[in-house]
Amino acid sequence: MRLTVDTRAWEHHVGGVVDAVGRLAPTVRLVPVVKGNGYGFGRAALAERATRFADTLAVGTVHELHPLPDGASAVVLTPALAPPAHTAGDVILTVGAPEHVAALAGWSGKVLVKVASSMQRYGRGPELAETARRVGLDVVGWSIHPPLAGGDDDHLAEIVAALPALDPDLEVWVSHLTPGAAAGLPETHRFRLRLGTALWHGDKSMLRLSAEVLDVRTVASGAVAGYRLVEVPGDGTLVMIGAGSAHGVTSLPDGRSPFHHARERLRLLEPPHMHTSMAFVPTGGPVPAIGGRVDVQRPLTMTAVDEIEWTGS
Repeated sequence: MRLTVDTRAWEHHVGGVVDAVGRLAPTVRLVPVVKGNGYGFGRAALAERATRFADTLAVGTVHELHPLPDGASAVVLTPALAPPAHTAGDVILTVGAPEHVAALAGWSGKVLVKVASSMQRYGRGPELAETARRVGLDVVGWSIHPPLAGGDDDHLAEIVAALPALDPDLEVWVSHLTPGAAAGLPETHRFRLRLGTALWHGDKSMLRLSAEVLDVRTVASGAVAGYRLVEVPGDGTLVMIGAGSAHGVTSLPDGRSPFHHARERLRLLEPPHMHTSMAFVPTGGPVPAIGGRVDVQRPLTMTAVDEIEWTGS
């Protein structure tokens, strides 16, 4: 499976977001997020680019600290129940419960204290900072993570409401705010603005996910095919597409196919399996050629691509 990137448009978008954060008050600094599968680009590739304009990156877990560029500073967003075995650069972990603090007791590194939000996933009250200090942890900031639900105004309001209880000597690391919304952050505190999807994806018009057609064969109504020997729904053509569950490709939530060809959605014969999906085109419909490509409708954060093609540079 291939991710095709309009290089010039993508770099223009990323640069625009970086510049927008740079125009905010000096109390707000950008932290690029490179967690998971690197938003479809791969963590290593994004991390290398992110170090060109930021001094600290954000990853999802302690297991994602590698591979990062040598000497890169990183904050780990998900609480860990053990410190990292080894690190190449400066690392900040996150604690969101007394048990997280206890698990890191004796570790000499830095931590953020996650403050409870309406999401109710991780986080406690500000008193958790003192709990962390008592076991020798170096508390360097607060972390506030509002839910995706709601809009910028809701996220900003929740963050601002939490600030009076937080020591202003520590930076406040926040998520789910656009640069425009971050302009509304008060100057009572210093902030780190974590950006992932908004930074790397934009409106996605510059990104195309596609898969190669590996084989086609004509079939008659009533024949069976596929891993599950599904009955073919009519006369037509089976299309073997080089993308499947190993790439994170699945049927859409409503059961429809994620594949498109000639502005039509290809019908799946059966759910995608490992490295191949089988589609069915009824007689008279547009059949892609072997070696051609079909579009894939799939979130990049949940997709493993085989190759990235940079175009238009």
